[in-house]
Amino acid sequence: MTSFFYNPKKAVTLYFTEITNKNLKYMSLAISQVPVAFNEPVRNYAPGSAEIKSLISTYKKMWKNKVEIPMIIDGKEVKTNEKVSLHSPQDHQHTLGYYHKGTKKHVDDAIKSCLAARENWANLPWEQRASIFLKAADLLAGPYRDKINAATMIGQSKNVYQAEIDSACEAIDFLRFNVEFMTELYSEQPISADGIWNRAEYRPLEGFTYAITPFNFTAIALNLPTSMALMGNVVVWKPSATQIYSAKVIMDILIEAGLPAGVINMVFSGGAETSKQILEHPDFAGIHFTGSTEVFQSLWKQIGENIHKYKTYPRIVGETGGKDFVIAHPSSVPSQVATALVRGSFEYQGQKCSAASRAYVPKSLWSDIKKIMGDQLSEIKMGSPEDPKNFVNAVIDKASFDKCKGYIDRAKKSKEAKVIFGGKCDDKKGWFVEPTVIETTNPHYESMEQEIFGPILTLYVYEDKDWHKTLKLVDETSPYALTGAVFAQDRYAINEATKALENAAGNFYINDKPTGAVVGQQPFGGARASGTNDKAGSKMNLLRWVSARSIKENFLSPTDYKYPFLG
Repeated sequence: MTSFFYNPKKAVTLYFTEITNKNLKYMSLAISQVPVAFNEPVRNYAPGSAEIKSLISTYKKMWKNKVEIPMIIDGKEVKTNEKVSLHSPQDHQHTLGYYHKGTKKHVDDAIKSCLAARENWANLPWEQRASIFLKAADLLAGPYRDKINAATMIGQSKNVYQAEIDSACEAIDFLRFNVEFMTELYSEQPISADGIWNRAEYRPLEGFTYAITPFNFTAIALNLPTSMALMGNVVVWKPSATQIYSAKVIMDILIEAGLPAGVINMVFSGGAETSKQILEHPDFAGIHFTGSTEVFQSLWKQIGENIHKYKTYPRIVGETGGKDFVIAHPSSVPSQVATALVRGSFEYQGQKCSAASRAYVPKSLWSDIKKIMGDQLSEIKMGSPEDPKNFVNAVIDKASFDKCKGYIDRAKKSKEAKVIFGGKCDDKKGWFVEPTVIETTNPHYESMEQEIFGPILTLYVYEDKDWHKTLKLVDETSPYALTGAVFAQDRYAINEATKALENAAGNFYINDKPTGAVVGQQPFGGARASGTNDKAGSKMNLLRWVSARSIKENFLSPTDYKYPFLG
């Protein structure tokens, strides 16, 4: 049994717990305060610095060494007869190694492992869980930093800086801040009247949970399963097939940090088959998802069709697509708008859910913005992340390359659009798509409305007098509502845009690019077709992975049924 006692002066939890595990009894009487969370400082990797030399050296070593990546089920390496080769986006002819693909049996094994581990993990004092993930954060910040960054650069084609802010800093932030958020959540307790003690317990969900993670952020791949596990849940984790290289490093870190067997089981089975099997299981208790809108809607539908099978209503948390916008007011500063568009659209090849992919620019400023963008884009270098001077690298795979090329080719032939910057595609060695800007005369042109997930920005020039109408256009053009930005010096215009676009973006930026949310500072997530807006990087997300129990204790129980009004 575990009970939580709130100390309002220190805003921490005093807990009493006793568990029995292999004849070991553990009683803790403590008021525990976790280390204060802080955002991990970002290394700048200046040319010639020791840190850039160390990282590139690690990159080169890992590039040469062929890896074998097994699944991890019940804390054990699981190998199969089906090996799938791994290739780097910047050199698809180079084999990094291979991973072992799983079957339905391995999914069953992962579920069984979760359910076997659940009781001990749920009953483990929260401090012990916290210690594991705080240690993982320190391992990431220290001995594993180069390795996780290099794995992300090699397997996902991120440049030095993009890898650092993602796979190192954001991942570390998730681990540290989630521990702090957990203690804040546990500390939230009800008031008590005289003679009564009310308290709340935040129990893990009953059953097992399921994490599906994307290729584009190593930090997301780490956060989705660990945020659930931190709150006492057990997890089946399916990483993206194009992120397995860095997923292995994540599991290595968690195991070294002391994560018990069966708490997080990493499987590499087929996506549709894995989900079907998991979502039909009566002990399925929740899904934490980041990926496409279509897949998420399909999963939700499957959950609905199976709702009668479950022991408890599952928690459904998803962050999906985006068609993120930048709108500039006539009072905005052209150099600021141009820089935000170049950075916001083309960092990590536009493969961010938050990337700016549609822009609305006033006619009076367009010539200045266009010139500055052209000057900046002419300086950008594209190539392998091994060369830190390359700002743009390869898109993730052939499917992405073909999709991007299709949009570019159609724009070149369209009467409503023209490619004004970039437009070159080269797949001879890697999947390289040049940063491309399309200008359209039709605000509903296909690349203004459809998610591309590549280095393509489509821009519409509006008449200055149509500012108010354009705000409405921005709001109604896309089914998504993830991120967006307004640029203006006119405070009335900023206020108007903030109100007009309140439902168009879960993360809204004023005079800044619509990317780069920081854990603890800008909790991330959107609504509409962009997800459930449960805000990763905040206490709100952790609340989804607990089931609260209210406890009332009466110190002086009545001995007569008669209330005073009865006389």
